[in-house]
Amino acid sequence: MKLYGYWRSSAAYRVRIALNLKELDADLLSVHLVKGGGEQHKTDYGKLNPQELVPTLVDIDEGGDEFVLSQSMAILEYLEECYPQIALLPADLKPKAQVRALALSIACEIHPLNNLKVLQYLAGELGVTDETKSAWYHHWIHEGFSALEKQLEKHAGRFCFGDSVTLVDLCLIPQVYNAHRFKVDLTEYPNILRITENCNQLDAFIQAMPENQFDAV
Repeated sequence: MKLYGYWRSSAAYRVRIALNLKELDADLLSVHLVKGGGEQHKTDYGKLNPQELVPTLVDIDEGGDEFVLSQSMAILEYLEECYPQIALLPADLKPKAQVRALALSIACEIHPLNNLKVLQYLAGELGVTDETKSAWYHHWIHEGFSALEKQLEKHAGRFCFGDSVTLVDLCLIPQVYNAHRFKVDLTEYPNILRITENCNQLDAFIQAMPENQFDAV
């Protein structure tokens, strides 16, 4: 397998954690999202991923055929079905659906509003100040984390859903990392902070951290 990503990409971060947890080997290939206007916009990568986003997974079967998949949540589901031995979803229908809902509340409601291309559009085409851009970022993190914290009061154990790592944790940790990077005060979210500490003690999460990637600068 090959995983095209970027050290500070939240979406690539969650896939790296999954690969580590499932003990899967993959060649990590860097697509620098800033250098030279963004390597994701280069023609060759655009052919691989027309959305010009990371991550992109390329899985090569025994016959040499390549299966190309974009969108981190689809990649996580693919890995889960191909390699279920170390599960990141509960076995039963209703808990499985709940985990998916919690994970998507982060991946689809919080992350898209504060990812790189949105922040670049705010600062570039719309010409907002750094202060206004920061206020935007803080607002959407607080709105999303406030709702998630309430849900964790019901579902969390050691991790977001009980005492086993699930897809929710893989989505949460990159968002917390970025929230710290943008100096968001998270003290009002004790469950989120506790779960983050628990996750970041595991080797799979440590190895996936942005600063531990070969392309980190």
